[in-house]
Amino acid sequence: MEEEVGRPAPAPGPTGGTTLAPARPAPDLDDGDHDRMAHIVLEGYTPKDGEFVSTGSSVVEGIVNRTPVRALCGKEWVPGRDPGRYGLCPTCKEIAESMGWKIPAG
Repeated sequence: MEEEVGRPAPAPGPTGGTTLAPARPAPDLDDGDHDRMAHIVLEGYTPKDGEFVSTGSSVVEGIVNRTPVRALCGKEWVPGRDPGRYGLCPTCKEIAESMGWKIPAG
């Protein structure tokens, strides 16, 4: 609401007002930003006519046993946060898409 010269803007009514958060610009990535992203972990694969081959700790194992996991982009960490709260790592996404994987819209 605009203010007229010498007059303050009216206060919100009895039902309250709306607070708008400022828009977030697309972040510039640096080394510390990988801590604020969701990553894709390859837990293993099944070759044609073969059995499952593990590539390391699964995310669930990492959470339960506090063991580190490795993302497609190379980041290693002990999982513990809700990945749904973060944007997807662009490097992990690019690698996954280059392998023909479909990334769900989030």
